[in-house]
Amino acid sequence: MAIDLRQLRQFVTIAELGSYRRAADALHIAQPALSVSIQKLEHAVGVPLLVRGAKGVTTTPAGDALMADARRALFHSDQARQAARRVALGEWGTLRLGFVGSATYMLLPRCLPAFRAQYPDVHLDLREDSTVGLVAMLRANEIDAGLVRGPLAEDSELDSWVVERDDLMLAVPARHPLADVGPIALERMRSENFVLYSPAKVPGLNGVTLALCHKAGFSPRISQEAIQVQTLVSLVASGLGVALVPGVTRAYSTPHVAFVPLTDPDAQGALSLSLVTHRDTSCASVLRLRDSMLTPALVPA
Repeated sequence: MAIDLRQLRQFVTIAELGSYRRAADALHIAQPALSVSIQKLEHAVGVPLLVRGAKGVTTTPAGDALMADARRALFHSDQARQAARRVALGEWGTLRLGFVGSATYMLLPRCLPAFRAQYPDVHLDLREDSTVGLVAMLRANEIDAGLVRGPLAEDSELDSWVVERDDLMLAVPARHPLADVGPIALERMRSENFVLYSPAKVPGLNGVTLALCHKAGFSPRISQEAIQVQTLVSLVASGLGVALVPGVTRAYSTPHVAFVPLTDPDAQGALSLSLVTHRDTSCASVLRLRDSMLTPALVPA
């Protein structure tokens, strides 16, 4: 006959309280039913485990031998139940989070410390890649969520939430004639060479950049393509051209590059960082992260 955890819990409770009556009250069970349950336990073990005496109920030597393992089994059972519950609530486990490089400028430093403080038992496995790479990793179930640059195409299998908006700014070499003139219209850059985002790897930023240039009345003359914002800035510093970059890039400014605001209305709020995950995700900690990123204190005005 098998022994179940309920019987072990009853056995331990009786031994600790020294009374069937008090144990029955603590366990919210009728005393006769408790006695029958312990009889079945003793039958399964094959020896008496508890004896009634003048000073109450005590354990037999066999009961003493069972007690340590019974408590250990109950402890691990409780631990397993709590672990499962905490995983289901998003409070424990591993969250595999992918991100584009520009998310490290403002969003991650602003959001992750608070998330880690609130959910210290969620281990963050962070992986950097391009937007296209992150979406592919998400589809292959290699990450649970990704922070990607928008706009994103509608997808019936994915959910996304905009967690940060930003303006497009012009990055020019520090010695460029327009480096210190203040906000300018993008049309003034029609004769410049542009360092542009790779359309294959960063289609969202590539599309936004081209659309803004076309609205300003010109098609940019592309001198070089790159994937990461940091790389674009480095290429601008190397004199290969100018570039349109997220405003947060100023947080990691270099003396070799100037960041110039644009007066074009479409440059304002043109960029977004979105948290993307599977629509039917079973990773509850993703939703915890989403909620922490969407709190008003964390979303730029």
